[in-house]
Amino acid sequence: MAALSASELRKSYSGTEVVAGLSFAVEPGRCFGLLGPNGAGKTTTLRLCLGLTAPESGAVSLNGYTIPDEAQKARARVGVVPQFDNLDPDFTASENLLVFGRYFGLADADVRARIPQLLDFAGLGSKADARIATLSGGMKRRLTLARALVNDPDIVFLDEPTTGLDPQARHLIWDRLKQLKSAGKTLILTTHFMDEAERLCDTLIVIDHGRKIAEGSPRQLIAEHIEPQVVEAYDEAGGDLPAFVEAHRHLAGRVETSGETAFFYCSDPRPLLARLAEAPGLRYVHRASNLEDVFIKLTGRELRD
Repeated sequence: MAALSASELRKSYSGTEVVAGLSFAVEPGRCFGLLGPNGAGKTTTLRLCLGLTAPESGAVSLNGYTIPDEAQKARARVGVVPQFDNLDPDFTASENLLVFGRYFGLADADVRARIPQLLDFAGLGSKADARIATLSGGMKRRLTLARALVNDPDIVFLDEPTTGLDPQARHLIWDRLKQLKSAGKTLILTTHFMDEAERLCDTLIVIDHGRKIAEGSPRQLIAEHIEPQVVEAYDEAGGDLPAFVEAHRHLAGRVETSGETAFFYCSDPRPLLARLAEAPGLRYVHRASNLEDVFIKLTGRELRD
């Protein structure tokens, strides 16, 4: 049985369909990614899966329960890390966990017994009595993760869990999420960090305008949708990048330009690299293709509001 499955979900706001026939399934103990640009329908999809928003059509099963009809029962075994921290500033770190446990009907004694373990897991063992206002942004984010685990959930939803964090905090949260998956938890992740999805997700879908446009493991999507090598060329000192692109685009499978940068997507970059080495005023970076390249190809380079 899938930990989470959605079939032909649809939801509209003000006449605009923001989730348009979306279907997917998540196996237990896996990390599933939901990727898309701003406004693609990611957060609405999470709300539909949690029973916080009712679909206009379609079906959701969460932990064996029908959503939204049995959403309350399903959420008893679910943890949620929201996009924005909503910790209670009037309570200490440990009090936030204690009060949240009451929402699940947990006995105070049981929650108190779990609090040291939860705080240690979040790297906050010394912050039990700290007020929320004294915590850094990274500490608040880690406390929000600890709070999502207070009911020992089977499934954890994480809506952009590392946005705004420094690299050290991001890596700590990645480590903790890997530990959760190793413990058999199912993770449902939305993120704008493609390296995060590439590190954590077993499978993922890319959505745009509420529709699924790609599905698979990170490695599968890279292999299926993008050339294996990328050369980025920059006009550093009057090197006439447009002329270079026109003269050498035949050396790449595909070329994209964005501002002062040209992206050459290649199967064999050696001929192109040889020409760039002789091109005055141009600087270049050669790298392997990644999930961000796939994402940009599928959803475009234009800004989304």
